[in-house]
Amino acid sequence: MENVIYFDNNATTNVAPEVLEEMLPYLKEFYGNPSSMHSFGGKVHKKLEEAREKVANLLNSSPTEIVFTSCGTESNNFAIRGVLEANPEKKHIITTRVEHPAVLNVCKYLSKKGYDVTFLKVDNKGQIDLDELRDSLRDDTAIVSIMYANNETGVIFPMEKIAQIVKSRGIILHVDAVQAVGKIPIDLSKLPIDLLSSSGHKLHAPKGVGFLYIRRGTKIKPFMLGGHQERGRRGGTENVASIIGLGKACELAMNSFEEEMTKVKGLRDKLENFILENIPYTHVNGDRENRLPNTTNVSFEFIEGESILLMLDKYGICASSGSACTSGSLEPSHVLRAMGVPFTLSHSSIRFSFSRYNKEEEVDRCIQVLPEIIDRLRSISPFWNEKKGKNFKKVEN
Repeated sequence: MENVIYFDNNATTNVAPEVLEEMLPYLKEFYGNPSSMHSFGGKVHKKLEEAREKVANLLNSSPTEIVFTSCGTESNNFAIRGVLEANPEKKHIITTRVEHPAVLNVCKYLSKKGYDVTFLKVDNKGQIDLDELRDSLRDDTAIVSIMYANNETGVIFPMEKIAQIVKSRGIILHVDAVQAVGKIPIDLSKLPIDLLSSSGHKLHAPKGVGFLYIRRGTKIKPFMLGGHQERGRRGGTENVASIIGLGKACELAMNSFEEEMTKVKGLRDKLENFILENIPYTHVNGDRENRLPNTTNVSFEFIEGESILLMLDKYGICASSGSACTSGSLEPSHVLRAMGVPFTLSHSSIRFSFSRYNKEEEVDRCIQVLPEIIDRLRSISPFWNEKKGKNFKKVEN
């Protein structure tokens, strides 16, 4: 669409032109089943395996450790439930209070099925207490599932330290890296993660494709039963064109990390700094030092985030009031609640998330209209009118 300014890249991303170009032949002339014995299907199988190599290269892992799935949610379910099924004698799970629903709701479901789940707390910056993690590990802990980077705040967890603590006890570590893959470098030859989930549509591949990295030797049962596809680890005919697109997206991402840390981070910082310096009673949620280069989560006191989004949308600007999987709810973000963010701030939070396809003039347009939007909404806010004229402290970042 023309004239759309898209700052919601943690929800989904555009399909890169190079990705689409790579996919098209496998949606048209090369439509063979990669499991077929004939050479027509064999050509498709070869291209699928090339894509697997590209995904593995991005993570510095082996292609045999990559299993293609339909999305990050499936990958997370596969990891957690597959490990539990493979280790039926162990009934304890550790995760955090700020996970994506694709992990959080799985763990809540399992807690009703007899599993003991420890939900680690986070501090006001969204970081976990490593001592609490260490103290929570038990002999019957089957799996620790902790996200690499938070989808709402962009906060990056100290994964190297987490991995050292978990693996010192010989426990399986699963990492939901849906938001991290393609944005920051991840080297699985050095980082002892056992299972890592990702999703194509977060890094400029199409929706409906993802993968689960399974370190060689990890004890896990298949989640999708069926044919022999994916070395018997995930039944079902592969989503060939999308997998090929995912491979191309991973190849592009390998060459884009510098751009993420310079251009993308610069756009994020330009908008964020303008907001903090020019719009009073604003606050950045989360650890500003340890976070993804593309994400900022800002609270605008005294008004509701949904109202801000509606006004931004009138100017063709897309943002989010939380993760796309929880939008539509008037409840404050579970992530911000876990961080202890006050109700008035959590209800007024907006997430801006950028990609390498964003332009500086788009940020300039947002800067142009945002103060007017906030002023207009505050002028009709009973909370703002109640506070106006009174002396009260601005929330410190």
